[in-house]
Amino acid sequence: MTDIVLPNAAASQGTAVEQARAVAEVAAAVRVAQDFPRNETTAREQMLATCSRTAVAERAFYEVPNRGAGLSVHAARELARIWGNVDYGVRELRRDDEAGVSEMQAWSWDQQTNVRSTRSFLVPHARMKGKARQTLTDLGDIYLNNQNTGARAVRECIFSVLPGWFLAEAEDRLKHTLRAGEGQSIEDRIATAISKFAEIDITQAQLEGRVGRPTANWQPKDLVTLTRIYSTISIDGISVAEFFPEQPLSLDALDALERTPGELAEEQNP
Repeated sequence: MTDIVLPNAAASQGTAVEQARAVAEVAAAVRVAQDFPRNETTAREQMLATCSRTAVAERAFYEVPNRGAGLSVHAARELARIWGNVDYGVRELRRDDEAGVSEMQAWSWDQQTNVRSTRSFLVPHARMKGKARQTLTDLGDIYLNNQNTGARAVRECIFSVLPGWFLAEAEDRLKHTLRAGEGQSIEDRIATAISKFAEIDITQAQLEGRVGRPTANWQPKDLVTLTRIYSTISIDGISVAEFFPEQPLSLDALDALERTPGELAEEQNP
């Protein structure tokens, strides 16, 4: 007589097999991490060398008006790679098109020390356009919106499992690299910045309006700010309108910004 396996029983067996496989994968990852532990001295040296590269530093920061600034998800992923034995990611757990929301989960796990950070959150199928909320219906737009929100959560998860001293030294070196420009003159760096922004249809006048003075008077700190803005627009997809007004300041207005109130009063009342 042939045994009859009910559908529910077959499903339960399949679930048990999947759970056993997942447990085995976790155990294997922990064993590998413990058998091949990171060398913190080597990781620090590699981090300092990597953070000394302009190409890395230019993607390492973000800045969004009224939402803060800091190290970007690109920096977080690079530092996790260098530190080693860190698993991280983001997954969509559930999507409810009727309610217009997705349930997401981001995580970061130091497999060597077994320190784990997990964040579960809801992502509305909407985005802000100016001060108005715009509902998303296109599947591609919803996917990108979920991934952008998930990337920010992954960034925070990674930073929560990396040592504070490692993050602090990386941030200091990245800022130094942006200020120093890897040996380039300030004039060359200004020209490069203007050229890059021109590729995304932002004019020199708009840049001067944002910085608050003509390009001839720009300082390294101004280029650091513009680098963060360029990365936020070109990589993270934040709208140009968040940073640059439709009508840039004129050079006369910029010149006025650099004069003291006393000087302006003398010009108005000779």
